[in-house]
Amino acid sequence: MDMITVGIDVSKDRLDVAVCPSGEAFVVERNAAGLERLAARLQKIAPHIVALEATGGFETVAAAALAAAGLPVVVVNPAQIRSFAKALGQRAKTDPIDAAVIARFAEAARPEIRPLPDEATRLLADLVARRRQIIEMIGAERQREKRVTVPHLRKSIARLLKALEKELASVDKDIDDAMRGSPAWCDKENLLVSTPGVGPTIARTLVAELPELGQLSRKQIAALCGLAPFTRQSGQWRGRSFIGGGRNAVRTALFMGAMVGKRHNPILKAFFDRLVAAGKPKMVALIAVARKLLTILNAILRDHRPWKIA
Repeated sequence: MDMITVGIDVSKDRLDVAVCPSGEAFVVERNAAGLERLAARLQKIAPHIVALEATGGFETVAAAALAAAGLPVVVVNPAQIRSFAKALGQRAKTDPIDAAVIARFAEAARPEIRPLPDEATRLLADLVARRRQIIEMIGAERQREKRVTVPHLRKSIARLLKALEKELASVDKDIDDAMRGSPAWCDKENLLVSTPGVGPTIARTLVAELPELGQLSRKQIAALCGLAPFTRQSGQWRGRSFIGGGRNAVRTALFMGAMVGKRHNPILKAFFDRLVAAGKPKMVALIAVARKLLTILNAILRDHRPWKIA
């Protein structure tokens, strides 16, 4: 029996659906009624995989509704879909075509299906993302403040900075309330911050945006965060290894932890110094430290044991 895969292209107002290998295609509205009809229709055909492309948050409600209906949902990386379409020679791009490409990608790649974050975890992730956006806006305004000499423009920037800092304090309070409201999250945060180099902001980013932490192998978790190096070679030629992809916010948080850890965490400091002494560029060494920090944090949550020097 052929494996049935479903690809869904998500836009603001509608969902374009394609089914492989039957070639069936249809459209539903991206609202409660449309999602209910879609879930009922897909339950009848019992697909092996229902794949949605990540589209800046529009896919979240659809993925949650389909997962709640007991369907095997996976959210796939848009970059992988684009590369797959190019490999197929598919140059045209419309919503129905994209849905068909997603379905064929799921059929060929068979991406691993993992439990989706619950509503509370998605809310925490949204709060953490909003905090990151506000900090970026504050940083941008401070850079403008350094260049502006006109007095009334400086006052304008000062007013905006004051408003942003007030908003940041409000979001921080919301995050604190959310964390205190979940004993499981508090427990995770306490375990993570026991590691030198990891503070509350990094811990909460990991809790919100990397719920798989502690549940996967070190190689799997590194790949999920975009910290697993991939090599480039052909015949006798050996290129440099690179990292990329994965969850950018998580990777950024781990880099911050690595920068602090290489100074204040004895294990990470010794690891960093050893790599630099061996001739590794400092940035390469820092990436390795971030990956090692991730491995340590993964083991801490897996074993439910706080940081301890062996």
